[in-house]
Amino acid sequence: MDVGVQQFVALSGVLFAIGLYTALAKRNAIAVLMGVEIMLNAVNIAFVAFSRFIRGEDPLAGQVFVVFTLTVAAAEAALMLAIAVAIYRGRESVEVDEITDLKA
Repeated sequence: MDVGVQQFVALSGVLFAIGLYTALAKRNAIAVLMGVEIMLNAVNIAFVAFSRFIRGEDPLAGQVFVVFTLTVAAAEAALMLAIAVAIYRGRESVEVDEITDLKA
């Protein structure tokens, strides 16, 4: 059995839907962050799949986009975790509904 681009795109779509549901439905800031990371990884899977199966002028274009996406995801995760720790120290909670402003 050969795995084609359709299976990778389907996997990417399912992971993106799971990440979107997690980011929108959860109240915990860490769970929202995990949902965003799942969505970014789903996009990475799609980039690599299209780069592998669709030959264009530059065969490494998908991998280059993935490197940039991973860099942005790492920076976003570090920043969000720092914000979550700062909010937890000030308010003793990381629930998104309880955070109404960013004053300390």
